[in-house]
Amino acid sequence: MGNPLQQTIEALAKEKGIEPEVIVTAIEDAVLTASRRYYSREFKSTEHLRTKFNYDTGQVELFVVRQIVEEVTDPETEISLAEARELYGDEAEVDMEIEFPKPTDVLGRIAAQTAKQVIFQKVREAERENVYEEYSDRLGEVVVGAVKRFENGDIIVESGRVEALLPRREQSRAENYTTGDRIRAVIREVNKNTKGPQIILSRTDPVLLIKLFEQEVPEIYDGTVTIRGAVREAGDRAKVAVYSRERDVDPVGACVGMKGTRVQTIIRELRGEKIDIVDWSEDPVAFVTNAISPARVQRVTIVDELEKVVEVVVEDRQLSLAIGKKGQNVRLAAKLTGWKIDIKSEEEKRREVEAQLAGLGEAEETATLTLPGLEEEQLLKLSAAGLDTADSLLAAMPAELAAVAGVDEATAEELQAAVREQVAAVERAALAAAAQPEDDIAAAVGMEPLDEAEPEPVATGAGAGPDPAPAGETDRGD
Repeated sequence: MGNPLQQTIEALAKEKGIEPEVIVTAIEDAVLTASRRYYSREFKSTEHLRTKFNYDTGQVELFVVRQIVEEVTDPETEISLAEARELYGDEAEVDMEIEFPKPTDVLGRIAAQTAKQVIFQKVREAERENVYEEYSDRLGEVVVGAVKRFENGDIIVESGRVEALLPRREQSRAENYTTGDRIRAVIREVNKNTKGPQIILSRTDPVLLIKLFEQEVPEIYDGTVTIRGAVREAGDRAKVAVYSRERDVDPVGACVGMKGTRVQTIIRELRGEKIDIVDWSEDPVAFVTNAISPARVQRVTIVDELEKVVEVVVEDRQLSLAIGKKGQNVRLAAKLTGWKIDIKSEEEKRREVEAQLAGLGEAEETATLTLPGLEEEQLLKLSAAGLDTADSLLAAMPAELAAVAGVDEATAEELQAAVREQVAAVERAALAAAAQPEDDIAAAVGMEPLDEAEPEPVATGAGAGPDPAPAGETDRGD
């Protein structure tokens, strides 16, 4: 391109990252729009106009287009075949189009302003489309930019030749920036048809944490170690579950690095956010145990597998650490594992069992379930294992019941048979309730008269516990 306009087009295309042909088309459209407005306003013309950019002269040429017809009905858009052949010879045929040059130097200042606005609009549209196509496939990617300016708490970040937005809601409360600061963030969203920055960044998304680990830990980058989950409360604490595909590679050690160098780099990038790295496991009990880290867990019991509820018991002095500040540690552990966690100290669990035992001695409040041949210590073991109701005892395999109670399988089967018979007796009594006085019902099961309907039978002796408290995240402070 040799003339000044062509050089300007090339420079603008390079600056905006778009093809020169896009700008040429924008200029043609701008002149066409301005010409239509001028001729329709000044001459009430309905002519069909067309523009072409002349690469030799660097000018936009304007033409009136007329279609060749046998008989003319609209002189402004049509020309007869006879007249066309006078101008172009026998080559002219019906339905062909003929272009007649039309001057553009009469358009004036207002038309020039219109053309300028159209050019800017077309270039902006092309630029936004170009940005969308480039970044829409880069969601979840980490980009580096510089803080350009602030708008009502939001940060405008300049990354390369584009501007991105880091909204206030996506900023960590532990971070503060000034103009010119280098910033690393993850692409959360790319918009196509909005005003202002199209690229939305985030510093709070767990994806940022995962990407930082991928950059800092070679074993994650090459796939030896995988991240199976990550949760954050940005600026405070995060938990990451990792798993190794190779038995001789310690996933936690690989992420921590020699003397903690790898994880410390990430902590500095996140402005001091504490990061717990734990082993991932398919076994929910093991996974929950690991996720409660740094607190040590005494035992984990699955309360409801369908609703994904577990009960976690910790030492009394570990309770505060397990729960965390304002429940943060157990809340993050629940998010990471996908299980609702009901956390208790050993003292709380002991009081719960004692309260249950006290209730078991009151025949007027609960139906007594007798487990013949078991000592108090064996009953405690059953309760600790969650085998302290008729349903749980009957659902257990004889081998499991035998192992927990310390008896042989034959004895375990006899215990289940005794439980089954006692439950059946309670059910028979319930069915007869509508036809018999309460005294007769009580007599049928060998009990004192009851004032209310029977609750579910529970195991007699030490260790029998009540139904668990509603599961969830315990919100206690340090």
